[in-house]
Amino acid sequence: MASRSVNKVTLIGHLGRDAETAYTASQTAVTKFSVATNRRWKDQQSGEWKEETNWTNCVLWRGENVAPYLTKGKQIYVEGRLQTRSYDDKDGKKVWTTEVVAEDVILLGGRGEGGGPDEMSQEPRGETRSAPRSRQAAAPAARPAPPSNEGIGDDDVPF
Repeated sequence: MASRSVNKVTLIGHLGRDAETAYTASQTAVTKFSVATNRRWKDQQSGEWKEETNWTNCVLWRGENVAPYLTKGKQIYVEGRLQTRSYDDKDGKKVWTTEVVAEDVILLGGRGEGGGPDEMSQEPRGETRSAPRSRQAAAPAARPAPPSNEGIGDDDVPF
């Protein structure tokens, strides 16, 4: 029987700097950015709340149209896989780095905060996406009746 393995990373955090896009020799776009995630816990001895920030480097291939929206401070969702690689630095020393190779990047927050499309996926997975909302007609609409709670029981409440 073949063994299985999983290499999947999900991050929700804030961008630590504006994304930077460079191009390989074959003109493939490589966008790099860092995501800050926070962890909060209560110290058992002192009873004080503590917080820790973790910085994760991310790489997005063929994401040149995404980079302008990935600006410092924006909250994003990143889904991808971990990759460890090595390279030689300018002094000839071998350097190892681990980063998230992003497959899906979604801007979180309101429309005013996002500044662009709400979702940017590298490879569509057959998800249905709604068309842009049309503007409401200029004529004033009739005021809708307030919602009624008739016919709603405890079994209808989702929580």
